[in-house]
Amino acid sequence: MTPIAKPVDRRVAVLGLGKMGGILLQALLKQRILLPQNTVATVQHQERAEALSRELGISVTTDNVGAASQSDLVLICVKPNAVSQVVREIRHQMSSKKLLVSIAASVPTSYIERLLGAEVPVVRAMPNTPCLVGYGMTGICKGKFASQAHVTTARGLFDAVGITVVVDERHMDAVTGLSASGPAFIYIILESLAEAGVKVGLPRDIATILAAQTAQGAARVVLETGHHPALLKDAVTTPAGCTIDGILELEEGKLRVTLIKAVVKATARARELLLGESPVLEEQEVSEKFNSV
Repeated sequence: MTPIAKPVDRRVAVLGLGKMGGILLQALLKQRILLPQNTVATVQHQERAEALSRELGISVTTDNVGAASQSDLVLICVKPNAVSQVVREIRHQMSSKKLLVSIAASVPTSYIERLLGAEVPVVRAMPNTPCLVGYGMTGICKGKFASQAHVTTARGLFDAVGITVVVDERHMDAVTGLSASGPAFIYIILESLAEAGVKVGLPRDIATILAAQTAQGAARVVLETGHHPALLKDAVTTPAGCTIDGILELEEGKLRVTLIKAVVKATARARELLLGESPVLEEQEVSEKFNSV
């Protein structure tokens, strides 16, 4: 994790406090990257807005237009099927001097730019839920009117809550399938390892800690050494030892191919989200989505 030394020196609006938007906002406030007095967020219902305002210590409203008008950086954190409505609402509040960052899965920058109808800098990002504890993984790409400076600004947000990589937009759905969906796959693996620990006699709480810390340690070794996972696996696997027997069971159970297929399937679904859920997607916009990736 690469923390940012100082807060973002901009007024920021976070439009949509669903699961990922809420996680990201809480993490950025906790790291003091966003200052409460410079931050406004929006939700659909007034009662929830009041409750979240008290809980987070920031202004929370139901007015997307008002929030966007008073902000320099606008974070779109709604579901893919709501992006069109939200962007159409705020487009007259956006300009070339502002930055729009979208974390909506499947929605290309060209689609948002078309809805805005102006040369507004747009950056697309795909963070994941471990951002909440500072170990997030985010892929970002820039739109037609975004500069490297805009990418740097957006990257600063996500670097504060984990690791960020810049990719070509054609890879963003793959980022969604791997790192955004990936935590759920890892949790299943951790749950299974813990269950295995219980099966061989360990208390459940101890088995869970052993599984989670082992996974975290193995991941840190990959990140810090830069070595290929296969090489690191071989270093653990001694001749005629117990690990090779366990690996044989994993291979017979097709764990490797199952995980590969899970990421491929999640990536394919990510490519369908906007098309499958947006009732206002026009024929030209459908063509634009496929041409953009």
